[in-house]
Amino acid sequence: MRILLVIYDNESIIQWFPQGMAYIAATLLKFGHDVEIYEQDIHHYPEEHLTQKLDNEHYDVVGLSFIGGYYEYKKAISISNSINESKQRPYYILGGFGPSPAPHFFLKKMGADAIVRGEGENTIIDLLNHLEEKKDLKNVLGIAYREGDKTFLNADRPLIEDVDTIPMPAYHLFNIPHYRLLRMPNCDKTDFIMPVLSGRGCTFTCNFCYRMDKGFRGRSNEAIIEEIRYLQKNHGVTYIAFSDELLMSSIGRTMSLCKAMIDAKLNIKWDCNGRLNYAKPKVLKLMKEAGCVFINYGIEAYDDQILKNMDKVLTTKQIERGIVDTLNEGLSPGYNIIFGNIDETKETLMKGVEFLLKYDDGAQMRTIRPVTPYPGSPLYHLALKEGLIDGIEDFYENKHLNSDLLTCNFTKLSDEEFYLALMEANEMLLDNYQDRVRVNTKKQLEELYLKKDTTFRGFRQT
Repeated sequence: MRILLVIYDNESIIQWFPQGMAYIAATLLKFGHDVEIYEQDIHHYPEEHLTQKLDNEHYDVVGLSFIGGYYEYKKAISISNSINESKQRPYYILGGFGPSPAPHFFLKKMGADAIVRGEGENTIIDLLNHLEEKKDLKNVLGIAYREGDKTFLNADRPLIEDVDTIPMPAYHLFNIPHYRLLRMPNCDKTDFIMPVLSGRGCTFTCNFCYRMDKGFRGRSNEAIIEEIRYLQKNHGVTYIAFSDELLMSSIGRTMSLCKAMIDAKLNIKWDCNGRLNYAKPKVLKLMKEAGCVFINYGIEAYDDQILKNMDKVLTTKQIERGIVDTLNEGLSPGYNIIFGNIDETKETLMKGVEFLLKYDDGAQMRTIRPVTPYPGSPLYHLALKEGLIDGIEDFYENKHLNSDLLTCNFTKLSDEEFYLALMEANEMLLDNYQDRVRVNTKKQLEELYLKKDTTFRGFRQT
């Protein structure tokens, strides 16, 4: 079958490499399908361009994947309209964490024919086989589908136990010279950066997080190193952004991967998402030796009761110890804090601000956003129970209108008090960042004019 995979435009100069679609593309190729990538993200095509393309060229299937979010929701509606308006509309398949938790709603809202729910590699091949053979779709696990005005939800598909059996992303179909220009913390201006997935899933169950797959399934060290070497050899990549929800899924696995990277002599920089309860000195030392330059930590709050309320399985003592050890090892930490979980107050918010200011190393500009109860997450179900949200349509159409604004208020603060507290917190964080920029710029001035720094190349903002 001839298949067009749409990569939507999120209006970034350099968009994150669409790994999920690249894995799906590789699987489709493996099973003999003809795959084309529609690069709206790179060329910023208007929606009418896709309609014209579908009018002028024949495709059997068109696919779109997106995550949950106010921008993605509106973008998916716009793209869906452009697909549905085409004169020779292909069979339309949706995928991703956006439509997966509410398939009936999204089938009707987007006018799609089917939704691949959760992990898609095995499901998409089964679905296409059924379409080619004109079989009833009721036996295809892991999908929802539409027949006329009726929608149907099939049973979930078992997860792929051995993720090493999934083909490497189909890099050759994508514009890697564009994607490798991605910038990440502590990269050099000349670095070429690409994401790599070292495993799927997460063993933790934070109340603001939605996922269908339970547990963690790691790729083998050999498969990860093979992919990194491919990117080094074929695309000159010098920095890997590990895109796992949690590369540091355990102390043992983290150390094993680092030792394998050291033994392989990859000589590459990398960053990852980490857990502070696993950030032990022996682990951090090995990570740095293996090339790690930045660890992005999900702190979320700096108050033990709030951490307990969000089921973070982390304490403030673990957070502070892990950050101190990370900094002492010469590694740069990323600090992610959100505000507005169950029973948060201005005081708990300011504890987080004070922590960020105390341990800021200047690697990133950091602000705090309200927590969003994404559909499918425990926090979303609590919002339904408490009457804060009236279903999926209310969430997307009325409540979740911007990631920096309240979707619903789980605190005892009024909305006005909530925003005033968040504005004060972010003003402090932004002032701190600008002060650091000012100090560093003045230092450049002194180096330039007092020490005649010949390496200076202009006051540039990058």
